[in-house]
Amino acid sequence: MAKRREKIRMTPEELEAFIEEQKSLQVATINQDGTPHLSTLWFGVVDGDIVFETYTKSQKIKNLERDGRIAVLMEDGLEYDKLRGVAINGYAELHTDPEVVHRYALAVMARNNPDVDREMLSEAAESMAQKRTAVVIKAEKTVSWDHTKLGGSY
Repeated sequence: MAKRREKIRMTPEELEAFIEEQKSLQVATINQDGTPHLSTLWFGVVDGDIVFETYTKSQKIKNLERDGRIAVLMEDGLEYDKLRGVAINGYAELHTDPEVVHRYALAVMARNNPDVDREMLSEAAESMAQKRTAVVIKAEKTVSWDHTKLGGSY
């Protein structure tokens, strides 16, 4: 009999589809005192990596400059038999060059604002890039679960 963990793991195709459905990303970095710092951000996917951008002066960037380890979570479902999610542990690749930040900011904005003209998004991303850092998550461990595969059994 297959282990429960194996039963609920998403296939690579399911994982890709799940990520595509999500809008928000829970981001965990490590504060200077060792405690977790959690925040929620919009994200994009560029070259297979989860990416986001945020203010360079933000706590999460200060944390990542000191310690590049990062964990992120996407999840949905309200009842146990409908819970789905993915948790990724890895390290953050930080980019401050405005041209590079623009690329990632545009990817995040286009993904989350599909009805807005791309030229408008590009102008907004260019403006944002001056005070922001782009973060590319380099995954080292990915864990997924899809309780709908249990068929109602616990």
